[in-house]
Amino acid sequence: MMEKIGLVAGAGSLPVEFVRSARAKGDKVVVYAIEGMASRELDNAADKTYWLNIGQFKKFIFLLIKERIRKLALLGKVDKGVIYDKKIHDEEASSVLSNVENKKDYSILEEITRRLKILGIEVIKGTDYLAHLLPEKGVMGQILPDDRIRDDIEFGVKAAKRLADMDIGQTIVVKDKTIVAVEAMEGTNATIRRAREIAGDGCTMIKVSRIKQDMRWDIPTVGPETITLLGENNFGALAIESGNMFVIDKERFLQKANESNIVVEAV
Repeated sequence: MMEKIGLVAGAGSLPVEFVRSARAKGDKVVVYAIEGMASRELDNAADKTYWLNIGQFKKFIFLLIKERIRKLALLGKVDKGVIYDKKIHDEEASSVLSNVENKKDYSILEEITRRLKILGIEVIKGTDYLAHLLPEKGVMGQILPDDRIRDDIEFGVKAAKRLADMDIGQTIVVKDKTIVAVEAMEGTNATIRRAREIAGDGCTMIKVSRIKQDMRWDIPTVGPETITLLGENNFGALAIESGNMFVIDKERFLQKANESNIVVEAV
């Protein structure tokens, strides 16, 4: 039976992938795209697309009700700096932020999910339509890790899980069993560049989910752009978490990893 699914779309190609997967299953998708972040491809991919500034929460709720949305997914990257830009928040968005004890991602998303539930709207897991993007455990590409990289991955995964669960960030960079850089609000790409400046060639990036990752929100994602940036900064390896994060465009992702001589392992 066909369903009508809502999607809040941030930056990156993951929202477009979700729309294509949902429509391939016969469902209709109404997208609420964040202006200045979401891809314009959504206009052609979705059944209907509304473009909203991130602070227009009242209009967003009105459009959810107008479209009779009962299931909603939240996917794509969001510039966290907008949290602090009060000029773009309507009264409803300001109310959401004032009702949370801190500005952590999870706190804000929990409050949004709570308010949507009152309206009879369920926030669903992205994996309901994107399970094919979850990597299986093991070395994924043609480049095999040496002992130094294996040691860095083993050391780094333990540290990354602890830091992710503290809501600091889900990416760290390691070299010679030393933490070189930790992702914070600036995002993964800035962390990669900063690590290269600090430690030079041969770093290992580790990206993980939280220990208690809620698969409805903020699922860690990597793709060809990630590998391209790692190659440009002469990284030696990328470790990701099997079953708990998305790999976009896997074939091109691994092709770029092989060409750049980068180890990719799902742990």
